[in-house]
Amino acid sequence: MGCFRAVRVSFDASRVRLVIQYAQTRLCSAKSSSGQRRTLDILRQELSKGPRLPDFIREGTLSKPSSVHNGEPQETSYLPDHIGEGISRKVYFETYGCQMNVNDTDIAMSILQKKGYQQTKHLNEADVVLLVTCSIREKAEQTIWNRLQQLTAMKKKRLRSHVPMKIGILGCMAERLKTELLEREKLVDILAGPDAYRDLPRLLAIADGGHQASNVLLSLEETYADIMPVQHAPQGYSAFVSIMRGCDNMCSYCIVPFTRGRERSRPVSSILDEVRLLSDQGVKEVTLLGQNVNSYRDMSEEQFCGKDVTRLSRGFSTVYKAKKGGLRFSDLLDQVSRIDPDMRVRFTSPHPKDFPDEVLQLIAERGNICKQIHLPAQSGSNQVLQAMRRGYSKEAYLELVENIKRVIPGVSLSSDFISGFCGETEEDHQQTLSLIKAVGYNIGFLFAYCMRKKTHAYHRLEDDVPPEVKQRRLAECIDVFREEAAKINLSLIGSTQLILVEGESKRSAEDLCGRTDGNMKVVFPKEDVPAAGISSAPIKAGDYVLVKILSATSQTLRGRAHSHSSLRTFEDCLSNVSNMHTQLTSERF
Repeated sequence: MGCFRAVRVSFDASRVRLVIQYAQTRLCSAKSSSGQRRTLDILRQELSKGPRLPDFIREGTLSKPSSVHNGEPQETSYLPDHIGEGISRKVYFETYGCQMNVNDTDIAMSILQKKGYQQTKHLNEADVVLLVTCSIREKAEQTIWNRLQQLTAMKKKRLRSHVPMKIGILGCMAERLKTELLEREKLVDILAGPDAYRDLPRLLAIADGGHQASNVLLSLEETYADIMPVQHAPQGYSAFVSIMRGCDNMCSYCIVPFTRGRERSRPVSSILDEVRLLSDQGVKEVTLLGQNVNSYRDMSEEQFCGKDVTRLSRGFSTVYKAKKGGLRFSDLLDQVSRIDPDMRVRFTSPHPKDFPDEVLQLIAERGNICKQIHLPAQSGSNQVLQAMRRGYSKEAYLELVENIKRVIPGVSLSSDFISGFCGETEEDHQQTLSLIKAVGYNIGFLFAYCMRKKTHAYHRLEDDVPPEVKQRRLAECIDVFREEAAKINLSLIGSTQLILVEGESKRSAEDLCGRTDGNMKVVFPKEDVPAAGISSAPIKAGDYVLVKILSATSQTLRGRAHSHSSLRTFEDCLSNVSNMHTQLTSERF
């Protein structure tokens, strides 16, 4: 399908040909500079009588066919309204990578749904297959290449008997490898970058015409604030809410700023509307999402644009200038937590630099803001942290951890670590192991370093740690991480935890599983337990239940449920226990 209208411009073609021939003759035979000047003057005069660039622009943009409605001419788009409509075609999504990609899948489906597309969970039914991709590590990209080979083989078989299947790549990999994806064995019909999901219907319409189509342009403004994502969480008990996109931190190992662009935040009002709707639908947990979620800044209204400079965690710095004004993450978190006291609120993924005291105090005060903080460290070596451009030292990080534990007693901490970054020595590695032991994390995400093109490290540093050394150091970090996590989890044996039930355990249909406030996985037998005013009631996904912890490993808690509950009831009980403890302590002294 063509993207441009034909342009008609009336002019005397014979006159132009005559002028050109005359000019060529004169330029070849002219012996003097004055003769050349006369020839050029004649050429300019004749060409000035012909069409100019504005004539083409006017013809191409203003002289469109128009229709008349109620006596007034109406402009008609060169693309008919029905172009891009799905007409009940079925779309199958495969989502790879982070939780932001899960949210992007929901946004893309919402856009397609409005155009008549239907989602299917069965690949063999799909007319369109869309892979929402990740580019953080090379292994993730190789998984996509392998999957494309499989899908292309399926597509070729289907051509003989059915409507041709269309294959698309969405997200970070589409932006990073656009040329390769379009040219390599013609595996892909459409590409859409993270900021181009609104364009999916048009791209699919072009693909239907037998052409490859792509839009991977990054935006300084796109937040999809007006798109209500199609939620697909299990039983609808939990949902992700994207509050901002992109990242300005420019850590030297990270490709996110190049695949997702600069930071920009959704207006507070649109986020609150989405959370209210989710609460009305019975959702029990929302997770606020962003590449640097706690650097959120709403500058959408003039009254928010003050001169206050953003306060960072003590001892932390950034590679960019201090930002001023706007509603900050603490403002948003405050308003979100007030919508539904029985809805848990989480957020990910934050940066340690954006934890001023007001954020920590708010988490401590609000019963429905989970007492769990993801605190990516990446390394325990100051030399490596500087090479990573993280903006803090090991000492500043540990001071922040100490402050978090003081303000939020019993807080659960999780983290990210990279083994084998450029220039990392054995001593640097030992510093990382000591940091893991000093902090004590419940959950960890640990990886061997994989250099990515476009990053600062790719252009300025050398990937000089051998692969086998990276893997050995990674294994040692994982072992220490599990040892410390096991100690923390063993300390929970005998305690009673409020669990939000996710559903059946993957290992046994006789067990249920859910998560604590601290985001630890808990497995317990599927059995009826007392509920308010009822002696016995079954447990289902989305229920809050009280579970006594009976055993623990580094990754999982096991226990037994003894009653249904609610977030507010549980918080009231904790408050009463705390008050009783305070009273007994005061009487004792």
